[in-house]
Amino acid sequence: MKQLLIVFVGGGFGSALRFVIGKWLNSSDTGIPYGTFAANIIGSLLIGIILGMAAKNDTLSQSQTLLLATGFCGGFTTFSTFAYENHVFLKSGDFMSFAIYTVASFIVGFLAVFFGMYLVK
Repeated sequence: MKQLLIVFVGGGFGSALRFVIGKWLNSSDTGIPYGTFAANIIGSLLIGIILGMAAKNDTLSQSQTLLLATGFCGGFTTFSTFAYENHVFLKSGDFMSFAIYTVASFIVGFLAVFFGMYLVK
C-alpha cells in the first residue's frame, strides 16, 4: 500500500506540471503541441537520469525510484496525448506536422534517455 501511495503522489505532481507546461507552451495559433513535446523530452531525460542513478551503486532507494520514475515521470509524460495530437494532425491533413512531431518525439526522446543515463555515469 505504501508503494501505491508513493506512485500516486509522484504521478499527481507530474500530471500537474505537465498540465502547466501544456497551458504555457501549446500553441493555439499554430496547433503545434510544444508543451507535450517538451514534457515528453524532459521526462525522457529525467527518467534516464533517475534510472541511471538507481542503477549506479544503488544511489536511489526503491521508494525514491518509484516516486520519481514510475510516479512523477509516468504522470509527467504522456503517450495518450501524443497519440491524440497526431490524430488531430492526420484528421486535418497536416501530414508534415504529423511526420515531424512523430519522428522528432521518438528520436529526441530516445536520445534524451540515453543522455540522462550518460550524465550519471
